Amino acid sequence: MGWRLISIIPARVRRLEGQGVPSKQAEAITSAITQVLNDSLENVAQSFVTKAEMQRVDDLGKFKTQVQSSQENHFSLLQRETEKLRNDIEKMRSELRYEIDKVTAGLRLDLNLERGRIRDELANQNQETANLTNKLDREIHSLRAQLEAAKYDVIKYCIGTLVSISAVGLAVVRILM
Repeated sequence: MGWRLISIIPARVRRLEGQGVPSKQAEAITSAITQVLNDSLENVAQSFVTKAEMQRVDDLGKFKTQVQSSQENHFSLLQRETEKLRNDIEKMRSELRYEIDKVTAGLRLDLNLERGRIRDELANQNQETANLTNKLDREIHSLRAQLEAAKYDVIKYCIGTLVSISAVGLAVVRILM
C-alpha cells in the first residue's frame, strides 16, 4: 500500500504546483500528507488480524467448543452415574428396611412366644404354690386338731390324776382320822 502512495506523490506535487503552490511547499505538503497516510495505514494494518491469527482464533474456538462439548458429556455422564448411585442407594435402603422389618417381626414373635412360655410357667408355679399352700393349710389344720385332741387328752389325764390324787389324799385323811 505504501508503494501506491509513493507512486502518486509526483502527480500530487504537479497538481499543487499547477494550482500555484511553490514547488518546495507542494513537496513538503505532499510528503507530510503521505507520512500521515502511511502512519494511518500502518496503524490500520496493525489493527487487522493476519490470516494465521484468524486461523488460530478459529482453532481456539473449535477447541473451546470441543472442551465445552466434552464437559457437557462428562457432566451428563456424572449426572447419570449420580442418578444410578441414588437408585442403588434407595434400593439398598428398601432392602435394609425390609430386612430390619423381618428381623423385628421375628424378634417380636420370639418375644411373644417367650412371654407366653413365661406366662404358662408362671401359671404352673402359681398352681403349684396354691396346691402347696392348700396342703400346708390342711397339714396345719390337722396338726391343730391333733394338738387340740392331745390337749383335751392331757387335760383329761390331768383331771383324772388330780381326782385320783384327791381320792387317795381323802382316803389317807380318813384313815388317819
